[in-house]
Amino acid sequence: MARKTSTLTVVRTERLVPHMVRVVLGDPGFDSFEPSEFTDSYVKMEFGSAEEPVLRTYTVRAVDPVARELAIDFVVHGDEGVAGPWAASVQPGTAVTVRGPGGAYSPRPDADWHLIAGDESALPAISTAVAALGPDAVARVFVEVADAHDEIDLPAGPNVEITWLHRGAPSDAAGADVVAGNAPLVAAVRAMPWLPGDVHVFIHGEAETVMHHLRPYIRKERGVPAASASISGYWRRGRTEEGFRVWKSELASVEAGSR
Repeated sequence: MARKTSTLTVVRTERLVPHMVRVVLGDPGFDSFEPSEFTDSYVKMEFGSAEEPVLRTYTVRAVDPVARELAIDFVVHGDEGVAGPWAASVQPGTAVTVRGPGGAYSPRPDADWHLIAGDESALPAISTAVAALGPDAVARVFVEVADAHDEIDLPAGPNVEITWLHRGAPSDAAGADVVAGNAPLVAAVRAMPWLPGDVHVFIHGEAETVMHHLRPYIRKERGVPAASASISGYWRRGRTEEGFRVWKSELASVEAGSR
């Protein structure tokens, strides 16, 4: 079923850290948007012409029904890509069409502990998930970014340990080290002392890192059932979103044939 389409208006933008810009959307048009209950709530944004729009998928960082605004955070690396340069230069008053939201994950309150991990593309969803944890929740959170300048404040309870991982220059993200399975995120998650009890897992980010190196570790080596593990790629190095969707479809076909 086609997702609902809403047209909102850019209210303001804010540079959060060197490589992330927040775009706040609101009236006119806020009434047409129906928020999702999930912490990984996402929308597909339309860029380009109305006749042939280019779609890009982004997590909804926050919805404020009182202020009648929703915020979306964009990773920006200069002029690379479609959405990043748009977020860095868009002006208040610009109309934006979004489809959705969709979503499927929120931290389960009955889990004994939570493992939450990803790179900066997953940081909006990670931030929302951490904020949704109960005051006594136990969690291990790992976030891979370029360097310390791209860290953001993640308020958390006393039993939530947040580890920031630095891979170096932004252009090194998901490079040769990831292919070899030695990305900081992969190494940190595998080295983490595994806690006892029922775990709820959320790991998203670059597809090679997540799908080829972390998902097998979580699902096979640690035996976490599919119902307790939201693990998927948000992007694939060297591919547009259109190419990434093809890659995901091909991967799913291969995995289905190997069962």
